[in-house]
Amino acid sequence: MNAQPTHDLKAALGDVRGRVTAGQPLGPRSWFRVGGPAECLFQPADAEDLASGLARLSPELPVTTLGACSNIIIRDGGIPGLVIRLGGAFAGIKVEKDGLIAGGAALDATVAETAAANGLGGLEFLAGIPGSIGGAVRMNAGAYGADMAAVLDWAEIVSRDGSLMRLDVAALRFGYRRSALPDGAVVVRARLQAQPTDPAVVAGRIGEIRAAREGSQPVRARTGGSTFRNPDPAESPLKAWQLVDAAGCRGLSIGGAQVSEKHCNFLINTGTATATDLETLGETVRKRVQEKSGVTLHWEIKRIGLPKSEEETAQ
Repeated sequence: MNAQPTHDLKAALGDVRGRVTAGQPLGPRSWFRVGGPAECLFQPADAEDLASGLARLSPELPVTTLGACSNIIIRDGGIPGLVIRLGGAFAGIKVEKDGLIAGGAALDATVAETAAANGLGGLEFLAGIPGSIGGAVRMNAGAYGADMAAVLDWAEIVSRDGSLMRLDVAALRFGYRRSALPDGAVVVRARLQAQPTDPAVVAGRIGEIRAAREGSQPVRARTGGSTFRNPDPAESPLKAWQLVDAAGCRGLSIGGAQVSEKHCNFLINTGTATATDLETLGETVRKRVQEKSGVTLHWEIKRIGLPKSEEETAQ
Protein backbone atom coordinates (compact mmCIF):
# COMPACT_ATOMS: atom_id res chain seq x y z
CA MET A 1 0.00 0.00 0.00
CA ASN A 2 2.70 2.40 1.06
CA ALA A 3 6.36 2.73 0.17
CA GLN A 4 7.28 2.59 3.86
CA PRO A 5 7.02 -0.99 5.24
CA THR A 6 4.42 -1.55 7.94
CA HIS A 7 7.02 -2.62 10.48
CA ASP A 8 8.67 0.78 10.00
CA LEU A 9 5.33 2.47 10.74
CA LYS A 10 5.05 0.57 14.01
CA ALA A 11 8.63 1.43 14.90
CA ALA A 12 8.10 5.08 14.00
CA LEU A 13 5.33 5.40 16.58
CA GLY A 14 7.86 4.57 19.27
CA ASP A 15 6.97 3.27 22.69
CA VAL A 16 3.27 4.13 22.65
CA ARG A 17 0.98 2.61 25.27
CA GLY A 18 -1.93 1.96 22.94
CA ARG A 19 -2.47 -0.97 20.60
CA VAL A 20 -0.73 -1.09 17.21
CA THR A 21 -1.68 -3.78 14.68
CA ALA A 22 -0.84 -4.37 11.02
CA GLY A 23 -3.33 -5.38 8.35
CA GLN A 24 -6.34 -4.92 10.60
CA PRO A 25 -9.66 -5.56 8.76
CA LEU A 26 -11.85 -2.46 8.72
CA GLY A 27 -14.94 -3.72 6.91
CA PRO A 28 -16.53 -5.19 10.06
CA ARG A 29 -16.16 -1.79 11.78
CA SER A 30 -17.97 0.08 9.01
CA TRP A 31 -21.73 0.54 9.05
CA PHE A 32 -21.74 -0.52 5.39
CA ARG A 33 -19.71 -3.65 6.31
CA VAL A 34 -17.37 -3.15 3.35
CA GLY A 35 -13.76 -2.14 2.85
CA GLY A 36 -10.21 -3.38 2.97
CA PRO A 37 -7.72 -3.39 5.87
CA ALA A 38 -5.72 -0.69 7.59
CA GLU A 39 -2.06 -0.93 6.71
CA CYS A 40 -1.30 -0.06 10.35
CA LEU A 41 -3.98 0.61 13.00
CA PHE A 42 -3.18 2.66 16.13
CA GLN A 43 -5.64 2.70 19.02
CA PRO A 44 -4.10 5.18 21.48
CA ALA A 45 -4.41 4.77 25.24
CA ASP A 46 -5.28 8.45 25.80
CA ALA A 47 -4.74 11.91 24.33
CA GLU A 48 -1.13 12.12 25.53
CA ASP A 49 -0.37 8.74 23.95
CA LEU A 50 -1.89 9.92 20.67
CA ALA A 51 0.07 13.17 20.78
CA SER A 52 3.40 11.48 21.47
CA GLY A 53 2.86 8.95 18.67
CA LEU A 54 1.93 11.57 16.08
CA ALA A 55 4.82 13.80 17.10
CA ARG A 56 7.27 11.07 16.09
CA LEU A 57 5.85 10.47 12.62
CA SER A 58 7.19 11.95 9.42
CA PRO A 59 4.80 14.64 8.14
CA GLU A 60 4.74 12.87 4.74
CA LEU A 61 3.20 9.73 6.22
CA PRO A 62 -0.54 9.48 5.47
CA VAL A 63 -2.66 9.40 8.62
CA THR A 64 -6.41 8.71 8.64
CA THR A 65 -8.71 8.96 11.65
CA LEU A 66 -11.80 6.78 11.91
CA GLY A 67 -14.69 7.36 14.29
CA ALA A 68 -17.84 5.26 14.40
CA CYS A 69 -17.46 4.61 10.63
CA SER A 70 -21.09 5.55 10.09
CA ASN A 71 -20.70 8.01 7.23
CA ILE A 72 -17.79 6.61 5.23
CA ILE A 73 -17.14 4.14 2.47
CA ILE A 74 -13.82 2.42 3.06
CA ARG A 75 -12.59 1.38 -0.36
CA ASP A 76 -11.86 -2.27 -1.09
CA GLY A 77 -8.08 -1.85 -1.25
CA GLY A 78 -7.94 -0.58 2.33
CA ILE A 79 -6.27 2.47 3.84
CA PRO A 80 -2.53 3.09 3.42
CA GLY A 81 -0.31 4.52 6.12
CA LEU A 82 -1.47 4.90 9.70
CA VAL A 83 -5.12 4.63 10.71
CA ILE A 84 -6.13 6.03 14.12
CA ARG A 85 -9.21 4.77 15.91
CA LEU A 86 -10.21 6.17 19.29
CA GLY A 87 -11.43 3.61 21.81
CA GLY A 88 -13.12 3.59 25.18
CA ALA A 89 -10.63 5.95 26.81
CA PHE A 90 -12.06 8.67 24.55
CA ALA A 91 -15.73 7.84 25.15
CA GLY A 92 -16.22 9.43 28.57
CA ILE A 93 -18.91 12.02 29.28
CA LYS A 94 -18.69 14.56 32.11
CA VAL A 95 -21.91 16.32 33.05
CA GLU A 96 -21.87 19.99 34.12
CA LYS A 97 -24.72 22.26 35.18
CA ASP A 98 -25.06 23.93 31.78
CA GLY A 99 -23.58 21.40 29.41
CA LEU A 100 -21.31 18.42 29.18
CA ILE A 101 -17.84 17.43 28.04
CA ALA A 102 -17.75 14.41 25.76
CA GLY A 103 -14.83 12.41 24.46
CA GLY A 104 -14.26 12.25 20.73
CA ALA A 105 -15.33 8.59 20.64
CA ALA A 106 -18.56 9.13 22.61
CA LEU A 107 -21.50 8.14 20.45
CA ASP A 108 -23.84 10.98 19.54
CA ALA A 109 -26.87 9.02 20.74
CA THR A 110 -25.20 8.27 24.09
CA VAL A 111 -24.46 11.98 24.59
CA ALA A 112 -28.12 12.80 23.91
CA GLU A 113 -29.27 10.11 26.35
CA THR A 114 -26.83 11.26 29.05
CA ALA A 115 -28.02 14.85 28.71
CA ALA A 116 -31.64 13.72 29.00
CA ALA A 117 -30.97 11.61 32.09
CA ASN A 118 -29.37 14.63 33.76
CA GLY A 119 -32.08 17.13 32.86
CA LEU A 120 -30.16 18.94 30.12
CA GLY A 121 -31.94 20.05 26.97
CA GLY A 122 -30.77 21.24 23.58
CA LEU A 123 -28.80 18.18 22.52
CA GLU A 124 -31.72 15.98 21.51
CA PHE A 125 -30.83 16.28 17.81
CA LEU A 126 -27.77 14.11 18.45
CA ALA A 127 -30.10 11.14 18.97
CA GLY A 128 -30.85 11.29 15.25
CA ILE A 129 -27.22 11.31 14.08
CA PRO A 130 -25.32 8.03 13.70
CA GLY A 131 -21.70 8.54 14.65
CA SER A 132 -19.41 9.91 17.34
CA ILE A 133 -18.69 13.38 18.69
CA GLY A 134 -15.33 13.71 16.95
CA GLY A 135 -16.89 13.16 13.55
CA ALA A 136 -19.83 15.40 14.46
CA VAL A 137 -17.42 18.27 15.18
CA ARG A 138 -15.45 17.76 11.97
CA MET A 139 -18.60 17.59 9.82
CA ASN A 140 -20.71 20.09 11.77
CA ALA A 141 -23.26 17.30 11.98
CA GLY A 142 -26.87 18.35 12.27
CA ALA A 143 -30.42 17.08 12.16
CA TYR A 144 -33.93 18.11 13.12
CA GLY A 145 -33.22 21.83 13.06
CA ALA A 146 -29.97 21.92 15.05
CA ASP A 147 -26.27 21.33 14.48
CA MET A 148 -22.93 21.28 16.29
CA ALA A 149 -22.21 24.92 15.47
CA ALA A 150 -25.17 25.92 17.64
CA VAL A 151 -24.08 23.98 20.74
CA LEU A 152 -20.28 23.70 20.71
CA ASP A 153 -18.20 25.75 23.15
CA TRP A 154 -14.79 24.29 22.32
CA ALA A 155 -13.04 21.23 20.98
CA GLU A 156 -9.72 19.82 22.11
CA ILE A 157 -7.67 18.38 19.29
CA VAL A 158 -4.37 16.66 18.71
CA SER A 159 -2.85 18.14 15.57
CA ARG A 160 -0.93 16.18 12.95
CA ASP A 161 2.37 17.27 14.51
CA GLY A 162 1.33 16.01 17.95
CA SER A 163 0.31 19.32 19.52
CA LEU A 164 -2.60 19.23 21.97
CA MET A 165 -4.71 22.38 21.74
CA ARG A 166 -8.18 23.77 22.41
CA LEU A 167 -10.15 25.57 19.69
CA ASP A 168 -13.26 27.61 20.42
CA VAL A 169 -16.29 27.51 18.17
CA ALA A 170 -15.26 30.66 16.28
CA ALA A 171 -11.90 29.14 15.32
CA LEU A 172 -13.65 26.16 13.70
CA ARG A 173 -15.51 28.44 11.25
CA PHE A 174 -18.41 26.06 10.85
CA GLY A 175 -20.40 25.93 7.63
CA TYR A 176 -22.98 23.53 6.26
CA ARG A 177 -21.57 20.05 7.00
CA ARG A 178 -18.02 21.36 7.28
CA SER A 179 -15.52 22.90 9.67
CA ALA A 180 -12.08 24.46 9.47
CA LEU A 181 -10.57 21.71 11.61
CA PRO A 182 -6.89 21.45 10.57
CA ASP A 183 -5.97 18.61 8.21
CA GLY A 184 -4.96 15.53 10.16
CA ALA A 185 -6.28 16.84 13.48
CA VAL A 186 -8.06 14.43 15.81
CA VAL A 187 -10.88 15.65 18.08
CA VAL A 188 -10.31 14.14 21.53
CA ARG A 189 -12.86 16.11 23.60
CA ALA A 190 -15.59 18.68 23.08
CA ARG A 191 -17.76 20.80 25.35
CA LEU A 192 -21.41 21.16 24.39
CA GLN A 193 -23.83 23.73 25.78
CA ALA A 194 -27.18 22.65 27.19
CA GLN A 195 -29.98 24.09 29.30
CA PRO A 196 -31.54 22.67 32.47
CA THR A 197 -34.81 21.07 31.34
CA ASP A 198 -37.33 18.62 32.74
CA PRO A 199 -35.83 15.16 32.00
CA ALA A 200 -39.22 13.84 30.89
CA VAL A 201 -39.50 16.63 28.32
CA VAL A 202 -36.03 15.91 26.92
CA ALA A 203 -36.70 12.18 26.81
CA GLY A 204 -39.96 12.85 24.98
CA ARG A 205 -38.17 14.90 22.33
CA ILE A 206 -35.60 12.14 21.84
CA GLY A 207 -38.40 9.63 21.46
CA GLU A 208 -40.02 11.77 18.77
CA ILE A 209 -36.74 12.11 16.88
CA ARG A 210 -36.10 8.37 16.99
CA ALA A 211 -39.62 7.60 15.85
CA ALA A 212 -39.29 10.04 12.95
CA ARG A 213 -35.95 8.54 11.96
CA GLU A 214 -37.24 4.99 12.21
CA GLY A 215 -40.23 5.89 10.09
CA SER A 216 -38.34 7.60 7.30
CA GLN A 217 -34.84 6.07 7.13
CA PRO A 218 -33.51 2.54 6.57
CA VAL A 219 -31.96 2.42 10.04
CA ARG A 220 -31.98 -1.38 10.26
CA ALA A 221 -30.11 -1.88 6.97
CA ARG A 222 -26.37 -1.87 6.28
CA THR A 223 -26.17 1.78 5.42
CA GLY A 224 -24.44 5.03 6.29
CA GLY A 225 -25.71 8.52 6.90
CA SER A 226 -27.11 10.76 4.17
CA THR A 227 -25.25 10.10 0.94
CA PHE A 228 -25.40 13.59 -0.58
CA ARG A 229 -25.50 17.08 0.90
CA ASN A 230 -28.59 19.13 0.20
CA PRO A 231 -27.82 21.66 -2.54
CA ASP A 232 -27.54 25.35 -1.89
CA PRO A 233 -31.07 26.83 -2.08
CA ALA A 234 -29.79 29.22 -4.74
CA GLU A 235 -29.02 26.23 -6.95
CA SER A 236 -32.15 24.24 -6.19
CA PRO A 237 -35.03 24.52 -3.70
CA LEU A 238 -35.26 20.73 -3.63
CA LYS A 239 -33.52 18.50 -1.12
CA ALA A 240 -31.06 15.86 -2.26
CA TRP A 241 -33.53 12.99 -1.85
CA GLN A 242 -36.12 14.82 -3.97
CA LEU A 243 -33.60 15.30 -6.79
CA VAL A 244 -32.58 11.63 -6.59
CA ASP A 245 -36.22 10.55 -6.66
CA ALA A 246 -37.05 12.85 -9.59
CA ALA A 247 -34.15 11.34 -11.53
CA GLY A 248 -35.75 7.90 -11.21
CA CYS A 249 -33.08 6.48 -8.91
CA ARG A 250 -35.20 5.17 -6.04
CA GLY A 251 -34.44 1.46 -5.78
CA LEU A 252 -31.64 1.62 -8.39
CA SER A 253 -29.00 -1.08 -7.79
CA ILE A 254 -25.49 -1.99 -8.91
CA GLY A 255 -24.13 -5.31 -7.72
CA GLY A 256 -25.10 -5.64 -4.07
CA ALA A 257 -25.59 -1.88 -3.60
CA GLN A 258 -29.01 -0.27 -3.79
CA VAL A 259 -30.58 3.16 -3.42
CA SER A 260 -33.00 2.79 -0.51
CA GLU A 261 -36.66 2.49 -1.41
CA LYS A 262 -37.51 4.01 1.97
CA HIS A 263 -35.31 7.12 1.71
CA CYS A 264 -33.47 7.60 -1.54
CA ASN A 265 -30.65 9.70 -0.09
CA PHE A 266 -29.40 6.50 1.56
CA LEU A 267 -27.38 3.73 -0.06
CA ILE A 268 -27.75 0.16 1.20
CA ASN A 269 -25.53 -2.90 1.18
CA THR A 270 -28.12 -5.60 0.49
CA GLY A 271 -25.62 -8.22 1.65
CA THR A 272 -23.09 -8.72 -1.12
CA ALA A 273 -22.01 -5.17 -1.98
CA THR A 274 -18.42 -4.11 -2.29
CA ALA A 275 -17.21 -0.59 -1.66
CA THR A 276 -16.82 -0.29 -5.42
CA ASP A 277 -20.49 -1.17 -5.90
CA LEU A 278 -21.54 1.52 -3.43
CA GLU A 279 -19.31 4.24 -4.83
CA THR A 280 -20.20 3.39 -8.43
CA LEU A 281 -23.89 3.53 -7.56
CA GLY A 282 -23.44 6.92 -5.91
CA GLU A 283 -21.62 8.31 -8.94
CA THR A 284 -24.33 6.90 -11.21
CA VAL A 285 -26.97 8.70 -9.16
CA ARG A 286 -25.01 11.95 -9.34
CA LYS A 287 -24.76 11.64 -13.12
CA ARG A 288 -28.49 10.97 -13.53
CA VAL A 289 -29.43 13.89 -11.26
CA GLN A 290 -27.14 16.19 -13.23
CA GLU A 291 -28.68 15.05 -16.53
CA LYS A 292 -32.24 15.39 -15.21
CA SER A 293 -32.09 18.63 -13.21
CA GLY A 294 -28.76 20.27 -13.96
CA VAL A 295 -27.89 20.11 -10.23
CA THR A 296 -24.55 18.68 -9.15
CA LEU A 297 -24.93 16.69 -5.94
CA HIS A 298 -21.94 16.60 -3.62
CA TRP A 299 -21.07 13.59 -1.51
CA GLU A 300 -21.74 13.89 2.22
CA ILE A 301 -20.42 10.40 2.86
CA LYS A 302 -16.62 10.31 2.82
CA ARG A 303 -14.90 7.82 0.51
CA ILE A 304 -11.46 6.91 1.77
CA GLY A 305 -8.70 4.47 0.96
CA LEU A 306 -7.62 2.74 -2.23
CA PRO A 307 -9.56 0.71 -4.79
CA LYS A 308 -8.56 -2.90 -5.26
CA SER A 309 -5.86 -3.39 -7.84
CA GLU A 310 -6.70 -5.20 -11.07
CA GLU A 311 -4.54 -8.10 -9.90
CA GLU A 312 -6.46 -8.42 -6.62
CA THR A 313 -9.81 -8.18 -8.41
CA ALA A 314 -8.83 -10.94 -10.83
CA GLN A 315 -7.88 -13.38 -8.06
